[in-house]
Amino acid sequence: MNMFWLLVVIFCYGLFIGTGAGVRVSTRRSVVNVGAIFSFNSSIGKVAKVAIEAAVEDVNSNPALLKGTKLKLAMQDTKLSSGFLGIVEALRFMENDTVAIIGPQQSVMAHVISHIANELQVPLLSFAASDPTLNSLQFPYFVRTTQSDLFQMSAIAEIVSYYEWRDVIAIYIDDDHGRNGIAALGDKLAEKRCKISYKAPMSPKVSRNEISDTLLKVLLKESRVIILHICATWGLEVVDVARKMEMMESGYVWIATDWLSTILDTESSLPPVAWDSIQGVLTLRMHTPDSELKREFVSRWSNLTGGLFGLNTYGLYAYDTVWLLAQALDAFLNQGGNISFSNDPRLTEFHGGNLHFDSLSIFDEGNMLLSSILEVNISGISGPIKFTSDGNLIGTAYEVINVIGTAGIRGIGYWSNSSCLSTVPPEKQINRSYSNQQLYGVIWPGQTTEKPRGWAFSSNGRQLRVGVPVRVSFREFASLVYGSNVFHGYCIDVFNAALALLPYALPYKFIPFGDGHKVPIYTDLLHMITTKEFDAVVGDITITTNRTKMVDFTQPFIESGLVVVAPVRKLNSSAWAFLRPFTPMMWFVTGLFFLVVGVVIWILERRTNDDFQGPPRKQFATIIWFSFSTLFTAHREKIDSALGRLVLLIWLFVVLILNSSYTASLTSILTVEQLSYSVKGIESLIISDDPIGYQRGSFTENYLIEELNIHKSRLVPLNSAEEYEKALNDGPNMVYQYMRHSSQSSQSAPIRSFLSFVKEKEKDSKDVPKMQEPEKSGATRKRRKRVSSGRFCEDESVNVSNVGVYIGHET
Repeated sequence: MNMFWLLVVIFCYGLFIGTGAGVRVSTRRSVVNVGAIFSFNSSIGKVAKVAIEAAVEDVNSNPALLKGTKLKLAMQDTKLSSGFLGIVEALRFMENDTVAIIGPQQSVMAHVISHIANELQVPLLSFAASDPTLNSLQFPYFVRTTQSDLFQMSAIAEIVSYYEWRDVIAIYIDDDHGRNGIAALGDKLAEKRCKISYKAPMSPKVSRNEISDTLLKVLLKESRVIILHICATWGLEVVDVARKMEMMESGYVWIATDWLSTILDTESSLPPVAWDSIQGVLTLRMHTPDSELKREFVSRWSNLTGGLFGLNTYGLYAYDTVWLLAQALDAFLNQGGNISFSNDPRLTEFHGGNLHFDSLSIFDEGNMLLSSILEVNISGISGPIKFTSDGNLIGTAYEVINVIGTAGIRGIGYWSNSSCLSTVPPEKQINRSYSNQQLYGVIWPGQTTEKPRGWAFSSNGRQLRVGVPVRVSFREFASLVYGSNVFHGYCIDVFNAALALLPYALPYKFIPFGDGHKVPIYTDLLHMITTKEFDAVVGDITITTNRTKMVDFTQPFIESGLVVVAPVRKLNSSAWAFLRPFTPMMWFVTGLFFLVVGVVIWILERRTNDDFQGPPRKQFATIIWFSFSTLFTAHREKIDSALGRLVLLIWLFVVLILNSSYTASLTSILTVEQLSYSVKGIESLIISDDPIGYQRGSFTENYLIEELNIHKSRLVPLNSAEEYEKALNDGPNMVYQYMRHSSQSSQSAPIRSFLSFVKEKEKDSKDVPKMQEPEKSGATRKRRKRVSSGRFCEDESVNVSNVGVYIGHET
């Protein structure tokens, strides 16, 4: 009997063991250790300290959350240190079985501590580290509970593009936070066809002298749009030095990242000097939608702080970070998660040392808690809290703020990653469209409402380098006075007329391109803009599809077309010129028909009509006379028969056609020169095997080869009008060329193009003036009239009696 009960006990125990192996039982701790690392005395840290303490108290007093488990918070002050002290404090937390760390505040420290978090599997929840690179796969245990600088830089790039600026200067602290933020800004500006023209890094331990030296370098640059991405500790110091250097005056644009709005929201009062230094500055503030939770917390804030300082958006995110962690811990425990720690066997070799590395422990279920954190979906005082697949919070938005007056800021709009710039908060927008971007008016530095130009001529800047092709022929468009650096020509006159319309002086220098012995290759000239050898080009340059991919063109000011020029002959007049309209065969057939019609009429009329009767000699003479008199409808014989009248009517209609054709052909022969070549247009030119001349250096060669599939062996490059004439006279040759005014010749190709000034693609309009009213110059009107009349053909000694009408050259 005793053996029976023993077997029953063994069986039940085995069943209990087997069941326990398949079901995980969670043991809830009464207290869970949570750490926090940040700087207590900074603008962000002192607000976050109060917000985190309030959040822990609210969580612990909520019976529905964590179900009896309390959060035990341990906070460590990094004392504005961005490196060593943060590492030390993080290691302290790892000795005390900490399940998660709130912080760190600085991005530099987050990079370092994230390596420790990876090793010990302890999630880091940072409410202030905004470096975009912290989202990389290198730091899986780093969780950003605030907005990434990637979106802040997107907002800045959108503002720069909205105001049509192209170049900006970036001032930043040369650390992980500064470098990576500016790198993100450069990428976002490039998407808007803008760029950072100058980067001004400063040491993390910057001094006032270094700030002055940096701003002096910025002062010497052309761009006047300055992006200030810096920590709040040195931000006001930079703008104060800038004010003393007169860099906060009219013409400058200062855009500060959210460090400035954080100071303005936190500090209850700033010195008047500080307010004077930031007048007209634009800054960003993370946008948090209005809600009942937010209003309740804001109303509690003065009681929590005693009115010593205000509430900034980082405080809202710090408060929500605690609630986020509590919700994740609750889900973690409800799923059967156990809070247990184990020693890292790789640290046992440090046993006995003064640093006590062997006391550090690994959070065994850290990966499970991390998954619970990333799956949280709640509504906090900062708005919806939910993570995207790349680890960023949803609903990214910023408020654009203009600092004006004394102790005053004014919101001018919002930016969100779904609708870009708008004057309506993102959560209230109905129709979100990128094409309807707008902001309210801005009061810029210098107390002006006029949008700054965004650039100025630097005091030590170089002149604008303008390339001009040195043409061998057709120099009326652009020509170099030999033995000097002076240029003349229609294109030069238009360029000078455009400069005269600018409200400022534009220093420039014409630089010749070409050796003066042969026509330069215009594609190479344009390529020199992309290689920075020229800033712009002025000349007779055609706008083509391939060229627009390389450079930007101004408004075209001459229309041109592609034509075929062929040799002509001038027929001499003679006594027999009246025979030229018809060929001998045509003359024979026409005369034969005259006689046949006369015989037919005679046969039909001779029996009844007395005019066609009589001796044979008389009848023969009547036939001849009647036949040729129908040419003038002056015959005296009457036609009595109906059939005869019908035949005569048809013949008179034929005579009318012959007479009209003869008259038109004779007139054309006596007044108009005729082409002596068989090529009548593009189609016949393509199928022939004759050589084709073209302007050396022009794009015509590529057009003929690539578009019309004409073999290169048929192409003959020509330099001057004399070479054209010689080639056409020596023939057989055709000249395929661009003309400048289609009224001078018949156009033979279905292609049109234009002349324009050229500048580097993606350059601002400051580099080359926009064409508005180039005709205001008297010299320009005179030269244009001369070009339009085709007089330059006579100047180049083109014999139009031997060469077809020729107008134009390279475009």
